[in-house]
Amino acid sequence: MTGGNGDGGVKAAPAGPPPALDWKFSQVFGERTAGEEVQEVDIISAIEFDKSGDHLATGDRGGRVVLFERTDTKEHGGSRKDLEKTDYQTNRHPEFRYKTEFQSHEPEFDYLKSLEIEEKINKIKWCQTANGALFLLSTNDKTIKFWKVQEKKAKKIADMNIDPLKAVVNGSVASSSVSSINKLSHTANGEHADKSCTSLNKDFASLGAIQSLRLPVVTCNETSPVARCRRVYAHAHDYHINSISTNSDGETFVSADDLRINLWNLEISNQSFNIVDVKPANMEDLTEVITSAEFHPTHCNTLAYSSSKGSIRLIDLRQSALCDRHSKLFEEHESPGSRSFFTEIIASISDIKFGRDGRYILSRDYMTLKLWDINMDAGPVSTFQVHEYLRPRLCDLYENDSIFDKFECCLSGDGQRVATGSYSNLFRVFGSVPTSTEATTLEASKNPMRQQVQTPSRPSRSLSSSITRAVRRGGESDTNGNSFDFSTKLLHLAWHPTENSIACAAANSLYIISGGGSDSSLRWNDLAPDLSNGSENDGLRKNDTEVFHLNVKDDGNQSGESSGCDGGGNRWPDLSVFTSGSEFR
Repeated sequence: MTGGNGDGGVKAAPAGPPPALDWKFSQVFGERTAGEEVQEVDIISAIEFDKSGDHLATGDRGGRVVLFERTDTKEHGGSRKDLEKTDYQTNRHPEFRYKTEFQSHEPEFDYLKSLEIEEKINKIKWCQTANGALFLLSTNDKTIKFWKVQEKKAKKIADMNIDPLKAVVNGSVASSSVSSINKLSHTANGEHADKSCTSLNKDFASLGAIQSLRLPVVTCNETSPVARCRRVYAHAHDYHINSISTNSDGETFVSADDLRINLWNLEISNQSFNIVDVKPANMEDLTEVITSAEFHPTHCNTLAYSSSKGSIRLIDLRQSALCDRHSKLFEEHESPGSRSFFTEIIASISDIKFGRDGRYILSRDYMTLKLWDINMDAGPVSTFQVHEYLRPRLCDLYENDSIFDKFECCLSGDGQRVATGSYSNLFRVFGSVPTSTEATTLEASKNPMRQQVQTPSRPSRSLSSSITRAVRRGGESDTNGNSFDFSTKLLHLAWHPTENSIACAAANSLYIISGGGSDSSLRWNDLAPDLSNGSENDGLRKNDTEVFHLNVKDDGNQSGESSGCDGGGNRWPDLSVFTSGSEFR
């Protein structure tokens, strides 16, 4: 919350971090029924909100892209005064409905390399809208496609001379009329033509006398979204594409694979520029690969990319055509005594995200979340332990390849919280504000009874009939690693840009979870920097999908608090006061 004095309107920092949110399930799409087997092609592999938060896109392993649109914003109309009042209602959480879906990619085969190219959607990125149309990029391992989704009017013929109902009842008459017309077109002499015309007149007379001839009218009453592929960007990557990122200039984007990053123009599909190339002359000298790339949200010349060695490089595209030198390097060095066989494996960064203002970068490796200040490259300003209780089981995780799972991460629109996934369809939400002890573990279960059978040894957790349960964890001792299912993992999630809502994927199910609390009513608007707190009413409105609730249990504060702060707290970033939609103070 921001405040001010009487003579200058100077905003004052709050007394402490915001309180923890009360999370509730808002919606679920594609929930699996009891005993239903999930098809491999239906598993969600990508989630992305657009910048406004009014649209949500998901991609799956079957190459399909499904779009959802927000419905609750359309229900509130009227004067500006009425619309401003809705900004202070805490019981309004985003509500989405299915909009459309389309087949983005098909399975292919590379005959030169004898390799199958699966249709799985790796990433989805929204582009700028234009003339009411939606634009987005989707990619599989090799090919990127640029899609346009627009509402098209369905044309219908109305005001016919013949009543359609009579035409249906007298089907034989209609067919005889058609046959008469065919005979008319094939007549060889005038006598046949006269007979055909006489027969045709009798057929129409049987439908009723037509007093006047009316011209048919084309009506457009219904609209439906139609997806059309505008561009295909192919044959530019020898290795699997792991990320794409759109530029703030609205004209370019980058695509990254293990060794190269290419810069594209949205309007040019047959040419790209290689801006980063880490491929050595001898592949035996290869020590690290690119794992993720992300454009700065406001500076179109700044790009960040992460590597398998746990480092993040910041590059300036203005320095040279081939950005082989970084402007800043962010990495945390391990002490020599703590190194093991798994050190480099778990240090590999699977995902990076810029904060809304571009000041901070959030990175996810296998064990931790790290928050970096781009002005401080000595080390992360905070580190969050995601599932530290798995460290003794790294050998088992290596044997079943789970240690190579790539979890995504996300930040809230105000930068006060971060989130990432874990196993057993769990994901964690941490408070990123200094001195914040918020560390919530949320569990999304598609079958509550199955969860109860699997976890009888955890009496401290309330085994209710709700579909999900949330537990404020006090530390790793509260969690028994043996009870976790490593085959169910929550890899993909996205935070709504202006609301405390998270969309996450559990296999083929899409869950939208909303957080309530004293700060749940904050709506960050670039045109209105002042924020207001609402009441603590966390009710959810019921829509066409079911509304679920979480049982929240407070077991104490998270023991794995954020590190990277010295004794005086000088290294902590000041995230406490959010002054505008694109600026921290």
